[in-house]
Amino acid sequence: MSARGRSHRYVGPVELEATVRPGGGGCRIGSAADFDRWIAERSAAELREPFTFVVGTDGVLRLAPRRSEHVACAGGHMVLSAGEIGFTHTADRWAVDEVSNQSTGYCPDVTSWPAVAQALDDVGLGRLSGFTHEVVFRRCPDCQEHNIVRENDFVCVFCGGDLPEAWNVDPTV
Repeated sequence: MSARGRSHRYVGPVELEATVRPGGGGCRIGSAADFDRWIAERSAAELREPFTFVVGTDGVLRLAPRRSEHVACAGGHMVLSAGEIGFTHTADRWAVDEVSNQSTGYCPDVTSWPAVAQALDDVGLGRLSGFTHEVVFRRCPDCQEHNIVRENDFVCVFCGGDLPEAWNVDPTV
């Protein structure tokens, strides 16, 4: 784990990772001006639903259309967090009105919020105090399948095995 938080490696389907183009990725949002340019290009229909986001290991926010794969948004690289994010315009500025760690390709831990918060603060976007929807990911020690834990039921939906309380999706980090 770095000073910025745990890095998350892509753990989703290899066929999706294979489609990532070199030099591709979401739009890098390193400043308020970057965000202003990016948001101005969005249609009203796009703004009604959340976008795909990642926070790279450099701490920078990257955004892409909602139906984009997180691994493509990240250019195939490791991330500090990933999920979906929505924006609203209030008075004189843009702010986040919803944000989750929902990414079945990276399965980031709920503890990745500080990386998201810092990336949003760096751009000057208003934000919430945490994820509006936390997704709890675990890898089953018995069958190795990735699970989404619902209602605090730490049981594998694939084999019925017990899931650990602590994040364990990527055994290499």
